[in-house]
Amino acid sequence: MELDLPVFDKLAIIGCGLIGSSVARGARASGAVRTIAIHDASPAARETIARLGLADQVTDTAADAVQDADLVIFATPVRAIGEAARACAGAMKAGAVISDVGSVKAAVSEALLAACPPGVHVVPGHPIAGTEQSGPEAGFAELFHRRWIILTPQDRQDDAYLEAVQRLADFWSALGAQVERMDEKHHDLVLAVTSHLPHLIAYNIVGTAADMEEVTRAEVMKYSAGGFRDFTRIAASDPTMWRDIFLTNKDAVLEILGRFTEDLQALSRAIRWGEGDKLHDLFSRTREIRRGVIEAGQESAEPDFGRKRGA
Repeated sequence: MELDLPVFDKLAIIGCGLIGSSVARGARASGAVRTIAIHDASPAARETIARLGLADQVTDTAADAVQDADLVIFATPVRAIGEAARACAGAMKAGAVISDVGSVKAAVSEALLAACPPGVHVVPGHPIAGTEQSGPEAGFAELFHRRWIILTPQDRQDDAYLEAVQRLADFWSALGAQVERMDEKHHDLVLAVTSHLPHLIAYNIVGTAADMEEVTRAEVMKYSAGGFRDFTRIAASDPTMWRDIFLTNKDAVLEILGRFTEDLQALSRAIRWGEGDKLHDLFSRTREIRRGVIEAGQESAEPDFGRKRGA
């Protein structure tokens, strides 16, 4: 599909870690916007952003960044989005599209709608992409190529809002992403299964290994097999971001964690009683899920997650 570029005249990004800096790089490389303004709460990060040339304007305040912006993307940890939006709400342009990149949607949508002024279009979003790296230098323009971006628009049918949703979808398409629309609560349940619980398990397994007195930390690092190495990669993800995700999406995470705990107990019983048929059946079913992930094209970017890409 041919896109009419640029999709937006001015993009403002609030928060510039891995995702925020990748949005800036992707928007610049694709021509999806004409100008980019970035604000980050960290003075050191702002210096890095300026040094890397990620934006036309690096601002000391969020309000300065969103001035005259047609698209505002909040890329802070999810629990900071509401406060960040309130800090710059008075400077938001009428008709602007306001979005985010958070991994939790119901709470973020509520926070944005409460903070933003009338006359702007709030369209929450979540790119299903990332690495364990963080900071402005960690981003790369290709991060979103062939990855999914889920938009969770409000249940509105007015033409101006529907046009805003489509423009945001076009923006992400220009960055190489595949766009899906989804109900926000369903999004949070799906991500609790596919992302949040796996991260929780990884943090716990790596923490358990680190705390074992019978196995030294040197042995854990030296003899790590492929499975444990994958867990350490996931467990190296940004701790502030993931703390906020679990606290913000706690209902969905606890629901899936309860199901997982029940299944884990059943698996424990099968091992204890030597029920090989049950184990083989489970391992066969999960193998098919892996094949489905590959066939869906969601494996392609995974090997890059453990390697820092060029700034």
